[in-house]
Amino acid sequence: MKRNQTATLPILAAALLGVAFTATAFAPRTEAQPQNSTPSAPQQNSPSKPTQSGTPQSGDSMPADMPGMQMPSPQPASNGTSRHASQNSDAAQAATQAMSGDMSGHMSGDGDMDMNAHMRMTALRPGSAADQKRAAEIVATVRQSIAKYEDYHVALAEGFRIFAPNVPQKHYHFTSRRNAIRAQFIFDPARPTSLLYKKTADGYQLEGAMYTAPRRYTEDQLNERVPLSVARWHQHVDFCLPPRGAAMRQADWKEFGLEGSIATEQACQAAGGRWFPVIFGWMVHVYPFESDSAKIWAH
Repeated sequence: MKRNQTATLPILAAALLGVAFTATAFAPRTEAQPQNSTPSAPQQNSPSKPTQSGTPQSGDSMPADMPGMQMPSPQPASNGTSRHASQNSDAAQAATQAMSGDMSGHMSGDGDMDMNAHMRMTALRPGSAADQKRAAEIVATVRQSIAKYEDYHVALAEGFRIFAPNVPQKHYHFTSRRNAIRAQFIFDPARPTSLLYKKTADGYQLEGAMYTAPRRYTEDQLNERVPLSVARWHQHVDFCLPPRGAAMRQADWKEFGLEGSIATEQACQAAGGRWFPVIFGWMVHVYPFESDSAKIWAH
């Protein structure tokens, strides 16, 4: 979010509370978890088939706001009672800022997200012919599988929900709860967590897709899903919200937020803020309708 747009923050929070995306489609519920799943080797030559990399951990809870993206877990209050509701509200607010209008504040001209203290990215590995082949097959699968969603009504009919639709954004995320949960256990390029659209005068234009992975994943595990010589997964990290009860319009967003100067827990505590070491899990974007590889795998 640009710093001259701080007034948008209360709208972001209201949007997340007011839209069906968070109120219904992503309300907390009990999900059946796969039992006794075991890792299998990455399917290098058949990315159109789901690949399984890692087994679910008991600590990987499914957040209410963006399932599969692993928001911070609620912390116990000093009196021993749970702050689940308030903490989830804080996390939702952080999520809205991370995924919506705020994102345009650190985008470069080609739509790529700039590196900063609040962005963790995987290291770019040396390339190989095998990686190029696997990446090309992934892109082909993505292109074919999401083509039907050029009509965004099809996406809505299949259960994708728009994240913060009333907030101006560079890319609108249409997210599938079912696909997000599935992505916690396997990688299936035919079933993205989110579809990426840009707003048009008469609706939305499909641009690409976003895939997610558990935040506990190592770079080797991420490489099993998408080769790190071609793409770079990213996480939103080291996020400090203003003190509890502070008026968002009056907060100093030069210090707080995903563009703020506060990037350590110690500094956040000194400012009386609320600390989120990681917002969501790992993410990677794919723009399969682009012709330039750098744009196909732009962040």
